[in-house]
Amino acid sequence: MSTALIGPVAPPGLHVMTFNIRRRLTPALRRVDRWSYRRGAVAALLETERPHILGVQEALPDQARDVHTALGARYVALGHGRRRDGGGEACLLFFDADRLELEDWRQIALSDSPDEPGSSSWGNRVPRIAVIARLRDRATSAVFVVVNTHFDHLSRQARRRSAEALRRVVGEEARPSVVMGDLNTGEGSLPIRELLRDAVLRDAWAAAADRATPEWGTFPNYREPCAGRKRIDWIVVTGDIEVERIAINPSAPAGRRPSDHLPVQAVLRIPEGER
Repeated sequence: MSTALIGPVAPPGLHVMTFNIRRRLTPALRRVDRWSYRRGAVAALLETERPHILGVQEALPDQARDVHTALGARYVALGHGRRRDGGGEACLLFFDADRLELEDWRQIALSDSPDEPGSSSWGNRVPRIAVIARLRDRATSAVFVVVNTHFDHLSRQARRRSAEALRRVVGEEARPSVVMGDLNTGEGSLPIRELLRDAVLRDAWAAAADRATPEWGTFPNYREPCAGRKRIDWIVVTGDIEVERIAINPSAPAGRRPSDHLPVQAVLRIPEGER
């Protein structure tokens, strides 16, 4: 097993990760794109890092099963495909049920009709979704909200409206909140400015007490990580959450890149609840 970048975290720290695992392509013209080639590397990374919460993007059903197997039986998966029938790519949210208890969850479409599965209305050609869960920390009694999402890759308007919608969700929840995912846009862009507007949410990278890696671009497309490229995979948090540590993981178990994206990981401390 490779050396962990963050690895298992003891309470009150909470280890979260966002990871676009790259959808399985059929056929995959490049060997590095083949899920059969990358599956073991994804499993090795997850088995080493052991996040309490994992937000996965671009997961097809077979990939979701492989991720769940790597995490183990104590993890619970939330979410389903983005199509009207619940099939297709999913933004799954996995959590460690030994550490966390589910209070409620829902999946919404990022559209003018959020409760209508498969809907899209902001210029995106494919449906975009978010999975929203309210969790209680068994160790600290903290109750908080986690959102996992994947913004559109083509339409800036869709990204901006998605950011607006999720900032509104966080405001309505009125609890400590974490939003993470592949936002397909970099620091200073209009969608990011909209997401962070009014300081409801803040960039976990900027807020972190310790940055364990350089600020690599998170879409190296299987190449070596490089500073100066866009960080398009994000973790953002409400101001009441302390960010103890954050990192962008460049691991390539057995010399294989798990994905064309790099996972982003953070250790958070969420305000404790009443016991």
